[in-house]
Parts: sequence; structure tokens; C-alpha cells
Amino acid sequence: MPMTPALFDELRRGDEVDPQFTPARLFPPRFEVMLAAWSVVDPVAYVEAEYFGVIGSQFAAVWQGGTLVLGPLVLTEDEPWPAPGWSPISQSLRHLGVSADGHYDEFDAIGLGRHRHVEDWLPTRPQP
Repeated sequence: MPMTPALFDELRRGDEVDPQFTPARLFPPRFEVMLAAWSVVDPVAYVEAEYFGVIGSQFAAVWQGGTLVLGPLVLTEDEPWPAPGWSPISQSLRHLGVSADGHYDEFDAIGLGRHRHVEDWLPTRPQP
């Protein structure tokens, strides 16, 4: 589910974001409580990437059984790119059971490159 700016604004309640989640650009205050609740049923990952060309950052965290079990993991634009499979997003996907299985990494294995822009995830609305 993409975190759009509109959804972020809807979820923001004026509360402060827990400091461990402040590196994420669109992580609403207390969103970790919702993610923890969802993870009681199945593991849940929050991943975020912000890139312009090859320069950018990543943020990832995984909840399982109502508990934060991985991260938050942060890769800033000033850090060197890690080996394949060791970016925050790849680590979180691997924790969910995704295998790179002959692909560059887990991100590539599940085709997330098709959704490089949030708008690509959203259905198009008919014009009036």
C-alpha cells in the first residue's frame, strides 16, 4: 500500500514521530502502533526510498507478532551503496521471506522497480 502525501496528511494527528522513525520522510506519528497491530496476523514491512538518479536514501522496518523485529534500517545518500541484498529494503524483504533467487536483489526479484513512483501504484481516475 503506497503512503501518499494525502494519506500521510490524513494519518498525521499533530503528534510527534517517535525519533527512531524520523529518518523516514512519510512515516506518520504513531504509525508504528498500526503496523504492529497489523503484524499480529502476518509480518508487515514499512519501506521507503527517495532517489534522484543514483543518489538517494532508504528506510525500512519490519514488525511481526505485534513487535518491531528488524530496524529501523537507514541508508542515507551520503553512505556508500551496500553489496547486493544488504540495502535496508532488501533486508526487510528477505525478512518477509523474499528470495533474490537469481535476481540482482530482493527488490528486483519481486518487481518493485515497476513502481518507482507512488503514482504508479495508484489507479488512474477518469477525468470529468
